[in-house]
Amino acid sequence: MQPIISIVGKSESGKTTLLEGLINGLKERGYRVAVIKHASEDFELDTPNKDSWRFAQAGSEVSAVSSSSRLAVIRKLEQNLSPQELSQFLGPDCDLILTEGFKQSAHPKIEVHRKEQGPELLSPPEQLIAVVTDEPLEVEVPQFSRDEVAKIVDLIEEMIKAQRQAYDLDLFVDNAHVPLSSSSQNLLYRTIVAMVSGIKGIGQMKSLRIFLRRQD
Repeated sequence: MQPIISIVGKSESGKTTLLEGLINGLKERGYRVAVIKHASEDFELDTPNKDSWRFAQAGSEVSAVSSSSRLAVIRKLEQNLSPQELSQFLGPDCDLILTEGFKQSAHPKIEVHRKEQGPELLSPPEQLIAVVTDEPLEVEVPQFSRDEVAKIVDLIEEMIKAQRQAYDLDLFVDNAHVPLSSSSQNLLYRTIVAMVSGIKGIGQMKSLRIFLRRQD
């Protein structure tokens, strides 16, 4: 699983501006970044009366628009999914997932704080890895100003390197992420790779995705 870091803060605290800086900084260092934003229930991305909107209105569970350079997918959900559960829709081609919001999730958080919004932080202390603030705070994590984006990127890069493994393996059942111990991951990895490698025409694999749906 790619590292997931949530950028949280009160409304108008500067979360999106920080995210823009982090994305640029990480990209300059060669990292591929995916971003997930938590939105309100009534948000609308699909343009009314456009083809994909009409497909959805007709009852399509998933509508996609694809070109030679971009892919957009609108998918109906029955409930809120966690960043980890949403990661299965992003594909394996990113090194890191940054989220805006998701303050209820248990993933590591960088909180953006502004003095005029009050001294209280939203994040539990055990989930905080840094605070971006315009005043000193009594917290036991690194504190940065809004101009120290490069130093925040340094911190994130250390996390990426510390969590990097020889392979990533994730199991999702009915869209829910199933945690696996190291031994279970290793067993599943060796079993699947051995089976797939024996199929004629399969060369060296960089990534592998298997989808199973019961027809009952």
